[in-house]
Amino acid sequence: MTLFSHLSHEIKQYLIVTGNYWAFTLTDGALRMLVVLYFHQLGYSPLSIAMLFLFYEFFGVVTNLIGGWLGARLGLNRTMNIGLGIQIVALIMLAMPSEWLSVMYVMLAQALSGIAKDLNKMSAKSAIKSLVAQGEEGTLFKWVAMLTGSKNTLKGIGFFLGGILLTTVGFKGAMLLMASVLLMVWLYSLYALQGELGRAKNKPKFTDIFSKSAAINTLSAARLFLFAARDVWFVVALPVFLSQAFNWDHWWVGGFLASWVIGYGIVQTIAPKILKSEKKEITARMAVYWAFAIVFIPIIIALAIYSSWYPLHILIFGLLAFGFLFAINSSLHSYLIVSLASADGVSLDVGFYYMANAMGRLLGTVLSGWIFQQYGIEACLLMSSCFIAIAGLISLYLPAEEQHAR
Repeated sequence: MTLFSHLSHEIKQYLIVTGNYWAFTLTDGALRMLVVLYFHQLGYSPLSIAMLFLFYEFFGVVTNLIGGWLGARLGLNRTMNIGLGIQIVALIMLAMPSEWLSVMYVMLAQALSGIAKDLNKMSAKSAIKSLVAQGEEGTLFKWVAMLTGSKNTLKGIGFFLGGILLTTVGFKGAMLLMASVLLMVWLYSLYALQGELGRAKNKPKFTDIFSKSAAINTLSAARLFLFAARDVWFVVALPVFLSQAFNWDHWWVGGFLASWVIGYGIVQTIAPKILKSEKKEITARMAVYWAFAIVFIPIIIALAIYSSWYPLHILIFGLLAFGFLFAINSSLHSYLIVSLASADGVSLDVGFYYMANAMGRLLGTVLSGWIFQQYGIEACLLMSSCFIAIAGLISLYLPAEEQHAR
């Protein structure tokens, strides 16, 4: 506490925002795994379980679009705390007796959780813009990379936590325990987080939710296809394929995917060092090169599976390579949106951008189930390469020189 008291006001606020985001992310990852494992025990098919998350992704699109406007008007501290409060309600809803947990009821709870998650994420990413001094682009990249990477690492740890909680305290007990922990975090956040954080000087109109910046619109379109490229094979097709083709049980599948997400988050955290951001300027055009660096990996995996040439080995090594390169792409994009966003009402631009991100996840989730069911995982992988190529081509229209909108 003595060390904490000597820190600058900006660092203290950053730590509160980050701690808030970490606590939320840990429960979000655990909740996803708990829902998957619990409903698997109840006899739901993998595709049916994936559809439980449909509202979760859909409402992410709506929340990011409206949440950015709310953040600019109300302040990011309030939208972050609203997100935490909604997640507590969602967890309590799922702590009800098992006979209440119909498909529609769980989808409704997941919708609330999706709203909460994107309010929290939009607020945390936007807040960094308000806390970093103008012109400190290297610091901005490090802080964004740390927040983004740690989020995914904790989400992976949350997968493990969900399995442990289901085994030790059961589904209902896990919901109540996580709701109790978040309640304490929420109360502290209400007390400690700055009241005017991220509030726009000029109250934005509702029509301002749509970005008027060509650079923001281009980056958002690239982000949509980038994340559709990941989720079109990762969300449904990959776990079901591992289970069907290699007889992995759900613990092996969950553990493997959790480890992948943790490693993915670590790479995101160190992306500034990989890109040598201290020695050279990070420009928007770098998004083009790093997108095309990944485009052939899904094709190679698809060919290996189709020809039965060491399919498991190629899949695992290909997934590691895909994760490494995709993490750098994601971290780079996360920095660029915060850097390019307008300083006054930053959450408007960030919210619009993450709306595109959520739309990409939604598109990828739906296509992952449909394409895999109709044509197999090879088709999902080929679609992934197509989406990555589209993201790279769109990125060609980003400004050649960095345009920091401060």
